[in-house]
Amino acid sequence: MSAECLSCLGLAGTPRISPGPPIYVGTYWQVEHAYPSKLVGWLVIVLRRHATALHELTPEEFAEFGSVLELTVRAVHAALGPKKEYAACYAEARGFEHIHFHVVPRAHDMLEEFMGAGSFELLRVSPSEAVDPVAVRAFCESLQKAFPSPPARAV
Repeated sequence: MSAECLSCLGLAGTPRISPGPPIYVGTYWQVEHAYPSKLVGWLVIVLRRHATALHELTPEEFAEFGSVLELTVRAVHAALGPKKEYAACYAEARGFEHIHFHVVPRAHDMLEEFMGAGSFELLRVSPSEAVDPVAVRAFCESLQKAFPSPPARAV
């Protein structure tokens, strides 16, 4: 964990990444709702340890990621019925260099200015402009059912 990394702090709950609960906590990856956002359903798949480049991932982390990405995309599609789902990993924003992948539902009626990379404008909002945190919490809770029970942890 890095004390300067906002993703590490969010995973530790100081502060939480989202007003909703974690959607899934795996061995290597955690699924959360990005917040603040103007879009219910904008999810992030966050590596549970601190790393800043994809080449730093282990084979086990890559293997679990594939399964988590599939579950996340299918859950978002089943819940929202978007035209398509975007997946992106840049990890370049200040404080968010920690490896994480965005999964963004692209609505059928999304304005052209928000398509593709323009979708990131939907994250550049203040909490007062963001979707209702109660709606985000409800969405997270409903999506938890689409994921398997968390793996057993060693004690």
